[in-house]
Amino acid sequence: MQFHVRAMSKEDAHLIASWHYEEPYDFYDMDRDQGDLAELLNPDSWKESYFSVHNERDELIGFFAYKRENEKTVEIGLGLRPDLTGKGLGRAFVHTGGAFAKTHYSVTQLSLYVATFNQRAIRLYEQAGFVPLDTNMRRTNGGEYEFLRMIQQMP
Repeated sequence: MQFHVRAMSKEDAHLIASWHYEEPYDFYDMDRDQGDLAELLNPDSWKESYFSVHNERDELIGFFAYKRENEKTVEIGLGLRPDLTGKGLGRAFVHTGGAFAKTHYSVTQLSLYVATFNQRAIRLYEQAGFVPLDTNMRRTNGGEYEFLRMIQQMP
């Protein structure tokens, strides 16, 4: 599958907001955190932060969200359409997000945060070249949850 990263559109943002994952990954449903949902649906957030990902048939398959941490590092958030998870697309999807960040933001390092219960994603990120850095508690989805911070040096 080919991935094409493009500027977020209103239609794509609303489709992403409607995605629902199976347990325990429903933790990542956008409507679980009203702040995340509001940011996704706010066109002012899209310019430098939110990007949609389409396949070769122009179908929406995912999104990337970026936040610059410093001159050399950008944090990446990502989501793959629920029916495409667990199908072996993850590594190429993560690679696409990293390659886009490297060219678009001119960074040499990526960081991400992943809920510690999500061992499937942690294994994927390690296979993609991310290394665990530390854990911390983060407020989201109406509670406090443990997250693992991971980093990747860009080649």
